[in-house]
Amino acid sequence: MNGESLPDPFAGHSEWAPEPPRPVVPTPATMGGQLRGRRVIVGLPGHGWRGDLRADEKVVQGSRTYVPVMSEGEWYRAEAEQTEVFAPLVPVERVWVEEYGMAGAIASSPDVMSRLVSLDEPPRREPVASLDAGSFTGRRVVQLLEDGGERRDLRAVTELHTNQDGDICARVAHELDWYRWGWSGRAPKTLEVPVHLLWIE
Repeated sequence: MNGESLPDPFAGHSEWAPEPPRPVVPTPATMGGQLRGRRVIVGLPGHGWRGDLRADEKVVQGSRTYVPVMSEGEWYRAEAEQTEVFAPLVPVERVWVEEYGMAGAIASSPDVMSRLVSLDEPPRREPVASLDAGSFTGRRVVQLLEDGGERRDLRAVTELHTNQDGDICARVAHELDWYRWGWSGRAPKTLEVPVHLLWIE
Protein backbone atom coordinates (compact mmCIF):
# COMPACT_ATOMS: atom_id res chain seq x y z
CA MET A 1 0.00 0.00 0.00
CA ASN A 2 2.86 2.33 -0.86
CA GLY A 3 4.01 2.43 2.76
CA GLU A 4 0.69 3.86 3.99
CA SER A 5 -0.62 2.45 7.24
CA LEU A 6 -4.24 1.52 7.83
CA PRO A 7 -6.19 3.68 10.28
CA ASP A 8 -6.22 2.39 13.85
CA PRO A 9 -9.75 0.97 14.45
CA PHE A 10 -9.42 1.74 18.16
CA ALA A 11 -8.20 5.33 17.72
CA GLY A 12 -10.13 7.64 20.05
CA HIS A 13 -11.21 4.73 22.26
CA SER A 14 -8.14 4.29 24.47
CA GLU A 15 -10.18 4.87 27.63
CA TRP A 16 -13.16 2.81 26.52
CA ALA A 17 -12.61 -0.75 25.36
CA PRO A 18 -15.94 -2.59 24.98
CA GLU A 19 -16.43 -5.91 26.70
CA PRO A 20 -17.04 -8.82 24.30
CA PRO A 21 -20.67 -9.85 23.81
CA ARG A 22 -22.15 -12.81 25.64
CA PRO A 23 -21.48 -16.29 24.19
CA VAL A 24 -24.20 -18.59 22.85
CA VAL A 25 -24.79 -21.46 25.28
CA PRO A 26 -27.04 -24.32 24.09
CA THR A 27 -29.56 -25.45 26.72
CA PRO A 28 -31.71 -28.61 26.44
CA ALA A 29 -35.26 -27.82 25.34
CA THR A 30 -36.44 -30.36 27.92
CA MET A 31 -35.68 -27.76 30.60
CA GLY A 32 -38.91 -25.92 29.77
CA GLY A 33 -39.77 -22.37 28.85
CA GLN A 34 -41.44 -20.82 25.83
CA LEU A 35 -39.98 -21.93 22.51
CA ARG A 36 -41.92 -20.01 19.85
CA GLY A 37 -39.48 -18.03 17.73
CA ARG A 38 -36.41 -19.14 19.68
CA ARG A 39 -33.20 -20.07 17.91
CA VAL A 40 -32.54 -23.78 18.31
CA ILE A 41 -29.96 -26.42 17.45
CA VAL A 42 -30.99 -29.99 16.62
CA GLY A 43 -28.94 -33.14 16.44
CA LEU A 44 -27.80 -36.35 17.98
CA PRO A 45 -25.07 -36.66 20.60
CA GLY A 46 -22.04 -38.29 19.01
CA HIS A 47 -23.37 -37.61 15.51
CA GLY A 48 -23.60 -33.88 14.80
CA TRP A 49 -25.60 -30.65 14.98
CA ARG A 50 -27.58 -28.28 12.79
CA GLY A 51 -28.28 -24.65 13.62
CA ASP A 52 -29.85 -21.56 12.00
CA LEU A 53 -33.24 -22.96 12.96
CA ARG A 54 -36.26 -21.56 14.81
CA ALA A 55 -38.79 -23.41 16.94
CA ASP A 56 -42.51 -23.26 17.61
CA GLU A 57 -44.17 -24.41 20.83
CA LYS A 58 -43.88 -28.05 21.89
CA VAL A 59 -46.57 -30.53 20.89
CA VAL A 60 -47.43 -33.83 22.54
CA GLN A 61 -48.34 -36.86 20.45
CA GLY A 62 -49.11 -39.99 22.40
CA SER A 63 -46.48 -40.23 25.11
CA ARG A 64 -43.81 -38.20 23.30
CA THR A 65 -43.08 -34.49 23.16
CA TYR A 66 -41.89 -32.87 19.93
CA VAL A 67 -40.70 -29.45 18.85
CA PRO A 68 -41.78 -28.05 15.45
CA VAL A 69 -38.55 -26.77 13.88
CA MET A 70 -38.00 -24.81 10.66
CA SER A 71 -35.19 -22.98 8.93
CA GLU A 72 -34.76 -19.36 9.98
CA GLY A 73 -35.59 -18.17 6.47
CA GLU A 74 -38.91 -20.03 6.55
CA TRP A 75 -39.69 -18.75 10.04
CA TYR A 76 -39.05 -15.13 9.08
CA ARG A 77 -41.13 -15.48 5.92
CA ALA A 78 -44.02 -17.07 7.81
CA GLU A 79 -43.95 -14.27 10.40
CA ALA A 80 -43.62 -11.46 7.86
CA GLU A 81 -46.28 -12.74 5.45
CA GLN A 82 -48.50 -14.53 8.00
CA THR A 83 -48.35 -17.80 6.09
CA GLU A 84 -48.18 -21.42 7.19
CA VAL A 85 -44.95 -23.32 6.65
CA PHE A 86 -44.03 -26.96 7.05
CA ALA A 87 -42.20 -27.59 10.33
CA PRO A 88 -40.85 -31.10 10.95
CA LEU A 89 -41.45 -32.43 14.45
CA VAL A 90 -38.19 -33.16 16.26
CA PRO A 91 -38.17 -35.14 19.53
CA VAL A 92 -37.66 -32.65 22.35
CA GLU A 93 -34.59 -34.50 23.64
CA ARG A 94 -32.85 -33.74 20.33
CA VAL A 95 -33.40 -29.96 20.56
CA TRP A 96 -31.25 -27.36 22.33
CA VAL A 97 -32.23 -23.71 22.75
CA GLU A 98 -29.66 -20.96 22.17
CA GLU A 99 -29.27 -19.02 25.40
CA TYR A 100 -26.76 -16.29 26.21
CA GLY A 101 -24.11 -16.97 28.84
CA MET A 102 -21.91 -14.63 30.81
CA ALA A 103 -19.46 -12.47 28.89
CA GLY A 104 -15.84 -13.17 29.69
CA ALA A 105 -12.32 -12.96 28.38
CA ILE A 106 -11.85 -14.31 24.86
CA ALA A 107 -8.75 -16.38 24.15
CA SER A 108 -6.75 -14.60 21.46
CA SER A 109 -5.24 -17.65 19.75
CA PRO A 110 -6.47 -20.93 21.27
CA ASP A 111 -4.47 -24.07 20.57
CA VAL A 112 -6.03 -27.20 19.12
CA MET A 113 -6.48 -28.90 22.48
CA SER A 114 -8.47 -25.98 23.88
CA ARG A 115 -10.83 -26.20 20.89
CA LEU A 116 -11.81 -29.83 21.49
CA VAL A 117 -15.41 -30.32 22.64
CA SER A 118 -17.61 -33.09 23.95
CA LEU A 119 -20.03 -34.64 21.47
CA ASP A 120 -22.65 -35.04 24.19
CA GLU A 121 -24.22 -31.66 23.43
CA PRO A 122 -23.80 -28.75 20.99
CA PRO A 123 -20.73 -26.65 21.84
CA ARG A 124 -20.81 -23.25 23.49
CA ARG A 125 -20.05 -20.63 20.84
CA GLU A 126 -17.77 -17.78 21.84
CA PRO A 127 -18.04 -14.48 19.95
CA VAL A 128 -15.20 -13.59 17.60
CA ALA A 129 -13.92 -10.04 17.18
CA SER A 130 -14.51 -8.81 13.63
CA LEU A 131 -10.80 -8.28 13.03
CA ASP A 132 -10.20 -12.00 13.74
CA ALA A 133 -13.22 -13.36 11.91
CA GLY A 134 -12.01 -14.08 8.38
CA SER A 135 -14.93 -13.93 5.94
CA PHE A 136 -17.79 -11.79 7.12
CA THR A 137 -20.63 -11.44 4.61
CA GLY A 138 -23.80 -13.30 5.57
CA ARG A 139 -22.66 -14.24 9.06
CA ARG A 140 -24.57 -13.56 12.28
CA VAL A 141 -23.13 -10.53 14.01
CA VAL A 142 -23.52 -8.65 17.29
CA GLN A 143 -23.27 -4.87 17.46
CA LEU A 144 -22.01 -3.56 20.79
CA LEU A 145 -23.71 -0.37 21.91
CA GLU A 146 -21.83 2.39 23.65
CA ASP A 147 -24.12 2.08 26.69
CA GLY A 148 -22.88 -1.51 27.15
CA GLY A 149 -25.86 -3.19 25.49
CA GLU A 150 -25.95 -5.57 22.53
CA ARG A 151 -27.92 -5.56 19.29
CA ARG A 152 -28.44 -9.04 17.86
CA ASP A 153 -30.44 -10.66 15.03
CA LEU A 154 -28.16 -8.91 12.53
CA ARG A 155 -26.34 -10.22 9.45
CA ALA A 156 -23.25 -8.74 7.84
CA VAL A 157 -23.87 -7.67 4.24
CA THR A 158 -20.29 -6.57 3.44
CA GLU A 159 -16.75 -7.48 4.38
CA LEU A 160 -14.67 -5.05 6.44
CA HIS A 161 -13.72 -1.94 4.44
CA THR A 162 -12.77 1.69 4.92
CA ASN A 163 -15.52 4.27 4.62
CA GLN A 164 -15.29 7.79 3.20
CA ASP A 165 -13.81 9.02 6.50
CA GLY A 166 -11.10 6.35 6.46
CA ASP A 167 -12.66 4.35 9.33
CA ILE A 168 -12.73 0.55 9.22
CA CYS A 169 -16.31 -0.72 9.31
CA ALA A 170 -18.82 -3.16 7.85
CA ARG A 171 -22.45 -2.80 6.88
CA VAL A 172 -25.11 -4.92 8.59
CA ALA A 173 -28.83 -5.53 8.12
CA HIS A 174 -31.60 -6.78 10.37
CA GLU A 175 -31.96 -10.51 9.94
CA LEU A 176 -35.57 -10.25 8.73
CA ASP A 177 -34.44 -7.91 5.94
CA TRP A 178 -31.51 -10.21 5.13
CA TYR A 179 -33.86 -13.18 4.60
CA ARG A 180 -36.47 -11.03 2.81
CA TRP A 181 -33.72 -10.10 0.35
CA GLY A 182 -33.51 -13.80 -0.56
CA TRP A 183 -37.22 -14.44 -1.10
CA SER A 184 -38.26 -11.08 -2.58
CA GLY A 185 -35.09 -9.68 -4.15
CA ARG A 186 -35.58 -6.43 -2.23
CA ALA A 187 -32.22 -5.17 -0.97
CA PRO A 188 -32.22 -4.44 2.77
CA LYS A 189 -31.58 -1.18 4.53
CA THR A 190 -28.12 -1.36 6.05
CA LEU A 191 -26.25 0.24 8.91
CA GLU A 192 -22.54 1.03 8.97
CA VAL A 193 -20.89 -0.24 12.16
CA PRO A 194 -17.30 0.52 13.24
CA VAL A 195 -15.04 -2.52 13.48
CA HIS A 196 -14.45 -2.23 17.24
CA LEU A 197 -18.21 -2.54 17.90
CA LEU A 198 -18.81 -5.59 15.72
CA TRP A 199 -18.41 -9.28 16.60
CA ILE A 200 -19.29 -12.53 14.89
CA GLU A 201 -21.92 -14.25 17.05
